[in-house]
Amino acid sequence: MVVVKPNIPDGPSVIPPAHVNNTHISPSLAPETPDSFRPALKCGPLIRYHGADYSTDPARPPALWRGSVLVVTESQCVPIFGLEVLGNNVGQQTRRTPALSPGLKLFDERGRAFWRFIIEVVMVKEEQKVEYIVSFGSNEVLKRAFWVPGKDDSMRIMFHSCNGFSVGTDEADYSGPALWNDVLRVHSEHPFHISIGGGDQIYNDGIRVNGPLKDWASLGSASKKRAYQWSEQLEADADEWYFNNYVDWYSTAPYSHANSQIPSVNIWDDHDIIDGYGSYTDRFMSCPVFRGVGKTARKYYMLFQHHTPPTGEEKEDPCWIIGKTPGRYIGDTSRSVYARLGKRIGFVGVDARSERTRHMINERETYDLLFERMDREVEEAGDIRHMIILLGVPIAYPRLVWLENILQSPLFGFIRFLNKRFGAAGAIFNKFDGQVDILDDLDDHYCARPHKEERNAFLLRLQKFSLEKRVRITMLSGDVHLAAIGRFYSKPELNIPTANDHRYMVNVISSAITNKPPPEAVSNILARRNKLHHLDSSTDEQLLDFFNKDVYGKPRQRNMNTMPSRNYSVITESPIISSRTNTDTHPKTEVGEKPKRKKTNTIGAGEHGAGAEHPAATAEGVVETIPGALNVAIRVEIDKHQPDGKTFKYGFTIPALEPRA
Repeated sequence: MVVVKPNIPDGPSVIPPAHVNNTHISPSLAPETPDSFRPALKCGPLIRYHGADYSTDPARPPALWRGSVLVVTESQCVPIFGLEVLGNNVGQQTRRTPALSPGLKLFDERGRAFWRFIIEVVMVKEEQKVEYIVSFGSNEVLKRAFWVPGKDDSMRIMFHSCNGFSVGTDEADYSGPALWNDVLRVHSEHPFHISIGGGDQIYNDGIRVNGPLKDWASLGSASKKRAYQWSEQLEADADEWYFNNYVDWYSTAPYSHANSQIPSVNIWDDHDIIDGYGSYTDRFMSCPVFRGVGKTARKYYMLFQHHTPPTGEEKEDPCWIIGKTPGRYIGDTSRSVYARLGKRIGFVGVDARSERTRHMINERETYDLLFERMDREVEEAGDIRHMIILLGVPIAYPRLVWLENILQSPLFGFIRFLNKRFGAAGAIFNKFDGQVDILDDLDDHYCARPHKEERNAFLLRLQKFSLEKRVRITMLSGDVHLAAIGRFYSKPELNIPTANDHRYMVNVISSAITNKPPPEAVSNILARRNKLHHLDSSTDEQLLDFFNKDVYGKPRQRNMNTMPSRNYSVITESPIISSRTNTDTHPKTEVGEKPKRKKTNTIGAGEHGAGAEHPAATAEGVVETIPGALNVAIRVEIDKHQPDGKTFKYGFTIPALEPRA
């Protein structure tokens, strides 16, 4: 077998431009990596959360935390690993040198190796600090730590999306990935147990601008691009580019510091592959280059983000929900993720990219697998009161059908013809299939015309699950580079209190933690499209009036629905036992009151006072609101030019689903 080496000296660059490291020096940053580790250590450590096993079997631990650490090294270097549970009262611990052990070499290619170290920690009553070290056999060690929740507690959750920059963005103008400094500051005071990545953890679009796909992307017509062959040399160059982009971005501060201290669980979206992947025309998505790009991107997504070999494993980790039918373009099965986020919160991360086409997001059988897993987990656990569903793209969002109609009208067909023949209006057409540049983004959305039927069926099935299991459904989404709170709820005429309403499902939209936001004018247009929609005869849908102040604390009345600034979210559980009544902690609005008759469209106790003054926003740690509810805070960047990434907070509460009276 002939191994094709990347064309490093002459051809298209396989070295992406270096990303801008944030210059803010914070005490929350992890210790420096010893100089002696270079160049043996290429990337890492990266820590991932796999799940928690709860058991009543006396022969097994009542609660076991499972995760892994990944490091990437030169092939000839063999790292060793050590783990020490320090407990909660760290200052009272007797420190000792942890026993060192070798890891599993997941993958070895072209002089670099991926090593995985499995971690299992028995959960006890109190949360615990766990320290780990990586060494290459010398006296110097790389030392990091993470936190495991108490066995009867739910996790402190940090959620983010769109963690990278679009091609051409001035990264220095945004102080690089500055909001991770705010994440680390909060983490140092109230440690996060989990970091949920909602897609686009890395932006790989630059491969067509400064990488191996530059010549292909520069071809004048879509037909030439479709005919272009995915040669062995192009495959080797693209492989090298994706690897180098991952190594560079995952080594960029302060994101790299968070990645080694806060266990992550991720799904992917288009930019983890290339912009718009899955939403172009079938003829274009089926071309050799796009199939090759998808395969290569998936390889490094599996390795870096899931600590899993590209081909999977003989004994798969129980976190996986693996589809049955390979995706039409990616050529492999979808991999959704299930995990317990502590005692009372279940989590499903839906892989909505692997099976995606322009007319479908997921196969019907994949939805069946997701609900079968959710049913089983809730039945076996008995303690789960909240189920968090992670979707890369918002599912409760203003409709843009009017824009779809314009972009697909005969007028734009004529303009597309002029662009094809003469290059006229080239800036508004994408570099791939010649369609209007924003159309792939519109087609990505659940609310887009091709996906509406699939979306509605999914939502009604979630309602049925919530009703039967008495579990509150909450959805997390990113993608759109702004923050918003969408929600579904029973029509006011039905007189169902929010706490008893199985149709009350919130879509927390938090995007982007790193990428630049859209112009304020775009955000305002979306807010004006925030009409009251009807999922069916019993369910209404609308964005929440949430952003009642700007990031400087001044009243914000023109647009309270969308926030075009960088942001991330924090989710914690309100204590399940309270010394106060619901009305003491959070007054209710009247049952059945129509949102449009008030100054704001809030409904129920959890939304009362939503915004900058809500308890979920004003407290950094766990705050008592409604017993067993989820407290949600969206933290919005104050000044993009400040490298410390400080944020202004907005909050509200999602009550657990109570039995109907």
